[in-house]
Amino acid sequence: MAGSSPVPYLLRAARGEKLDRPPVWMMRQAGRYMKVYRDLRDKYPSFRERSENPEIAIEISLQPWRAFQPDGVILFSDILTPLPGIGIPFDIIESRGPIIDPPIRTQEQIDKLYPLEPEETMPFIRPILETLRKEVGTASTVLGFVGAPWTLAAYAIEGKSSKDYTVIKGMAFREPAMLHSFLAKIADAIARYACYQIDCGAQLIQMFDSWAGQLSPQDYETFAMPYQKRVVDQVKAAHPETPMILYINGSSGILERMAMSGVDIVSVDWTVDMAEARKRLGANIGVQGNIDPCALFGSHDFIRDRILDTIRKAGNQGHILNLGHGVLQGTPEENVAFFFETAKQADKLLAVHS
Repeated sequence: MAGSSPVPYLLRAARGEKLDRPPVWMMRQAGRYMKVYRDLRDKYPSFRERSENPEIAIEISLQPWRAFQPDGVILFSDILTPLPGIGIPFDIIESRGPIIDPPIRTQEQIDKLYPLEPEETMPFIRPILETLRKEVGTASTVLGFVGAPWTLAAYAIEGKSSKDYTVIKGMAFREPAMLHSFLAKIADAIARYACYQIDCGAQLIQMFDSWAGQLSPQDYETFAMPYQKRVVDQVKAAHPETPMILYINGSSGILERMAMSGVDIVSVDWTVDMAEARKRLGANIGVQGNIDPCALFGSHDFIRDRILDTIRKAGNQGHILNLGHGVLQGTPEENVAFFFETAKQADKLLAVHS
């Protein structure tokens, strides 16, 4: 069924086709819950080496594909990867996450940033995406991804992960012009990077605005959405056929506003009911998600029932089955396998469990 069309199954759903079952992939499907990944991590302890060495990054991207045959294979990378290319170096420390030192705090630092030249500063991206396309053929859709301007700015300004975002919000509320100038530069770099990924073989782009859920709706409209839209508009101008997905964690209060960014699909977290998300977003926007990652710690019956419930609520058009966030560390691999097997038989199971 999925193999009968030269257009990969997930791409067909992203373009709004009616399908027998939704395509399925998982955010963070390559990573720490898999033993093969942990073994590789022991051999290459530096995250940046794992994500910026084409051979290793290709291997990691393909680990879940070989194990579970998801409908989507995503580039193994990090949202911060393009930052050094505009003049913001970073490091990722295994137990602490990303560190940016010195953080961006002044207009002078912002003025010194330069436009992104992906081919020069990220030469590893092309061989990774080109190889993934060759490896999966039409059996799977190759996804690229980028961080959204607000989230990248938050990392750069805070200098690390944050619980309360006081530094970037302080800048937003005290020196908005400075923050806007930074967000504009980041948006242009991200648009360039997304277009580059498409040129290298990505068939769909997911934008992660992981920290935009920390904003009030009015601040989301001021500091996040216009810059998401700036990215989307530039990518769509160059690649009108390439679908785009927007994911924000903790987004139930801003769902309708997410759709105003211009993306084709909104990835929904698990704190909103899928039927309500559909109603709130309207018929013209696709949905992705939205099973609680902790469901994969449940029984097989529970996992199956949750999958079927989500699919029923989303309907048979414009839905990509996924978790509401990334796969959690410690998730049993056999439950991930069961999730994919069940999702791929969903049309038959729905007939039985109607």
